[in-house]
Amino acid sequence: MSSLLQKILAGRKESKTAKGIYSVCSAHPWVIRAAMQQAIADKSPLLLEATSNQVNQDGGYTGMRPVDFRRLVHGLAEEEGLPTKRIILGGDHLGPNPWQRLKSGEAMASARTMIADYRNAGFTKLHLDTSMACSNDEGPLSDAVIAERAAQLCEVGEATEAEEKALYIIGTEVPVPGGAVESLQGLEVTKRSAAEETLRLHKEVFAEHGLSDAWPRVVGMVVQPGVEFNHDSVVDYVRAKAADLKKVLKGKDGFVFEAHSTDYQKPAAYRALVDDGFAILKVGPALTFAMREALFALAAIEAELVEPSRQSRLWVVVNSAMLEAPKYWKPYYHGDASQQRFLRKYSYSDRIRYYWNEPSVQEATDHLIDNLKALSVPEPLLSAYLPEQYQAVREGTLENAPLPIILHRIRQTLAPYAAACFPK
Repeated sequence: MSSLLQKILAGRKESKTAKGIYSVCSAHPWVIRAAMQQAIADKSPLLLEATSNQVNQDGGYTGMRPVDFRRLVHGLAEEEGLPTKRIILGGDHLGPNPWQRLKSGEAMASARTMIADYRNAGFTKLHLDTSMACSNDEGPLSDAVIAERAAQLCEVGEATEAEEKALYIIGTEVPVPGGAVESLQGLEVTKRSAAEETLRLHKEVFAEHGLSDAWPRVVGMVVQPGVEFNHDSVVDYVRAKAADLKKVLKGKDGFVFEAHSTDYQKPAAYRALVDDGFAILKVGPALTFAMREALFALAAIEAELVEPSRQSRLWVVVNSAMLEAPKYWKPYYHGDASQQRFLRKYSYSDRIRYYWNEPSVQEATDHLIDNLKALSVPEPLLSAYLPEQYQAVREGTLENAPLPIILHRIRQTLAPYAAACFPK
């Protein structure tokens, strides 16, 4: 709900403790369910975002259209007991991203259709990402072209009838969805002058398109605060490096920075980011990474308890699915066969997340869950493979069962975000 998000952002000035909101960017039902449980525990709102390559009018890699994603979220909310009025639906990287191989005219036509579909499905926070070049674009796009295309998408968002008006996020220095693929040496914080120019140019172009009424609902801008991750390393937030950038926000109440690729930061970094004006914290791969860790740990427990012929062979099945359909990882994971195998299984970018919907992988996952549900997992085994979940089971705060254990592991990743954004 846009009014709920605006209230949170506008309330930062009055709050003794600067507040923000974390954005869960995942379409996996277990991640969404874990996020809902966290929101219920915190009595907080929940921002859930679908990305343009996950969910679009063509189905994305999840097979879901925006209306399908909304239906999934509301169904899970009913099961978990989270009032839908506390859920904010957002769209991430909405623009030509899924259609970059097309010419810009065709790609933008598809992006406009996607914006309308997101609005018609009740999404109220739209990240307008037109930073991606299309097949006929020469070199990196200029800020002027990016602003022009963003305004074209905003026009669609404004023209589509919906219960609530949309809030918009803009920005030209947008990190690659899902983490970097190159070396992180030399990662630079967005320059203050560049951020100010982006704002000035977008405001000017929006006015030229008759969007002055929409401009006050541009509540945030994506910038690079100096955080990123790639396959096996993380760049940690250093407040001093962003000191000049955050001056852009002075005098702009209710306007914040949106920080992408905040996955895998140290817990203290999230509080510092929120305090410094990066009040919307995006998290995605780290959540499915945690889910994958829990599943593979449970598979290791299964191997100790179940005879080989009855085991799920989860990693073998997942790896086979990835090898049979390599388009989601092959362009990103380089090196020899051994290195690629390691990255398929353990990379921070967690491109396994594209394969959990594959029928063979779903079947193996269900098989694993069923095998362990039929057993009483001995506490020493839980201690060996999932020590933190073992402690929670021993303390009586966690059921010793597969799905509660998986959700608990995901919530461990969410907990530092919740503590930073909704301090007790």
